[in-house]
Amino acid sequence: MSNRLHSAVSRDPVLPEIASSVEAAYRLLADRFARAAIASPELDARLLVCAASGLSHEQFVREPSRRLPRDEQVRLEEFARRRLRREPVSRILGARSFWRETFEIGACLDPRPETETLVEAALGLVREQDRMEDPLSILDLGTGSGCILLSLLGELDQAWGVGVDKSPAALEVARANAARLGLGERADFLCASWCDGISGQFDLVVANPPYIQMDQIEGLAPEVAWFDPLAALDGGADGLDAYGAIVPNLARVLRPGGWALLEVGEGQFDSVVQLIAAAVFDRDGDGLHCFEDLAGIRRCVAVRRAPEAGHQKGVGKSKRSG
Repeated sequence: MSNRLHSAVSRDPVLPEIASSVEAAYRLLADRFARAAIASPELDARLLVCAASGLSHEQFVREPSRRLPRDEQVRLEEFARRRLRREPVSRILGARSFWRETFEIGACLDPRPETETLVEAALGLVREQDRMEDPLSILDLGTGSGCILLSLLGELDQAWGVGVDKSPAALEVARANAARLGLGERADFLCASWCDGISGQFDLVVANPPYIQMDQIEGLAPEVAWFDPLAALDGGADGLDAYGAIVPNLARVLRPGGWALLEVGEGQFDSVVQLIAAAVFDRDGDGLHCFEDLAGIRRCVAVRRAPEAGHQKGVGKSKRSG
């Protein structure tokens, strides 16, 4: 992919001199992005103009005739060049809005809106169980920027969690996000592969593992294929390698009655459920849930470890579950 990216960069045109007002710069960039077949040209142009000028979105609307000093024009021109090379806006700005916060992403996977389905599903299960105020323990496998774990901790004031990733660089980003959000005392991070080295059991286990089939990665949008880390995308020949490593260990790291929530790719739900069926899980009644994203794709599978004998069964069926 590096050779492909290099050739794409070398072919990119250099932007002409940027117009000197906020509105003129926005219109020029939106037009250039649209002609380059960028998916959201107006939004991307607005975000980059605001970032280059230091304007809030409210100021952008109120002050369209504001002049851009030369240093802001230069900064915006460089942002535009990068976007025309298909570098995502989140990479250019170094951060992504996710759930209720903004996360630095560094060299981690750029969080997608559909992953918020997993956060919503986990909170829904906890809420139905009336455990929002309990000191729950959370294990986040393949934590990356920490966005899933930290989003959950931000909603669950008494919870604590552990984020696991085999990338030391990713863990540095996650720790920085935890500290910036005031969650550093409730979040620990471990450098390991999936469940390796995990001791103890957790109330919630969450994961957004790599699930793209290896031979399909080159066909993804350039913003993904060229800029997301390969290790965060490559799910092996069938896209299921990571699930094969995670699922057999869930019974060990989940407390009885605890829930594991796994994000899955489009068309993979049934295959992941088959892997779960090979493990010892409570799949009867309300022990297995399906959660769809906003596009109607089955995006998250939630499975509960069976409660111990005499223990009250977990939660009822979610309104969003299938």
